[in-house]
Amino acid sequence: MIMKKIIALCGILIALCACSRNEYLQLARNIADSEMRHNPDLWTCDGAPKPKWEYTPTLMARAFLELYADTKDTVYLNHVQRFADQFIGEDGSILTYKQSLYNMDRIQGGNFLIMLQAIHPQPQYALAIETLRDQLRDQPRTSEGGFWHKQVYEHQMWLDGLFTGTTFYARYAAYKPEPEAWSDVARQFLIVDAHTRKANGLNHHGWDESRQMGWADSITGCSPETWGRAEGWYVMALCDVIELMPADQPKRPELIAILNRVMDALLAFQDPETHLWYQVPDRPAEEGNYLESTCSAMYCFAMAKGARLGVLPETYKDHARLVMDGLRKHKIVVNEDGTLSLIDCCAVAGLGGNPYRDGTYSYYIHERIRKDDPKGVAPLILACLELAR
Repeated sequence: MIMKKIIALCGILIALCACSRNEYLQLARNIADSEMRHNPDLWTCDGAPKPKWEYTPTLMARAFLELYADTKDTVYLNHVQRFADQFIGEDGSILTYKQSLYNMDRIQGGNFLIMLQAIHPQPQYALAIETLRDQLRDQPRTSEGGFWHKQVYEHQMWLDGLFTGTTFYARYAAYKPEPEAWSDVARQFLIVDAHTRKANGLNHHGWDESRQMGWADSITGCSPETWGRAEGWYVMALCDVIELMPADQPKRPELIAILNRVMDALLAFQDPETHLWYQVPDRPAEEGNYLESTCSAMYCFAMAKGARLGVLPETYKDHARLVMDGLRKHKIVVNEDGTLSLIDCCAVAGLGGNPYRDGTYSYYIHERIRKDDPKGVAPLILACLELAR
């Protein structure tokens, strides 16, 4: 009798888990379907007035390909193929891409191209992938071998670049394969973490080796604050690279340790009511700070993926569920046409440039806020898929 009760209870638990997985998968589909209605052409997802090879639509393309992989619904694959064929010429050229800029953001698209090539091989995709890999061979570096974020941002490394550039480097190393690249991939994270790590476990947004930028501390070279989305790019990149990196790589445990440190630190600053995070996450009580959606979706993804990979404690899966619940209750809204939107997204933030961005607390909280930013929508889809797996 006891055994029958145990079996029955197990059946209920399995059914509940299956229902939960289906719910997350359906949410991913609803978000993606809404995105396609908002932006029938994928390249318009970030408000660009004309086609431009940029990291935001290419990140969205990756999210749609992962959704296709989990659902086998070709509507998502077709959406990405149309985008790829609009940008990739028969000779492998990439519309609007300029290698001479040495911009790490521009090679993020290599991730979805490698994924698409595995699903729907085309010679022009293979050529474009090699074009993007070529950029890294000549990318300017710091004295320790860290990639500059952009040619125009001399001597600078940003957390963002580890996601936009180094994840492609890792995916290419697995795709080709290029085993000798793994130590260089790991080095990018280790350099950034050594220079940007804060006493509270989080990271400064950027680091200027030359200490010449106005935002750079004269001693450390770091920008003043932690920015929520930059930390989000960082933990997403760590999860992606750890997944791709062979288990026997000697630096892999160090990357896992960094991921655990940062995620543990983030929990200390999580809003206890909504389970979300602020635009400047380690200053939650400061005037003007707000619960920001893109970073919260990114942390949700990292928690769920890290737990799935077994490189974060299993309890992080529960944390991720709470974050997703918070996003659903407080940041995902239903529009009049029935589509979903993600609100309270920081539109953009950076360092230096013109007009000059000083990286202060006041700067981050006064950047424009909008809805349906692809830097939040794509991680949200990916987080749902991780929770469904």
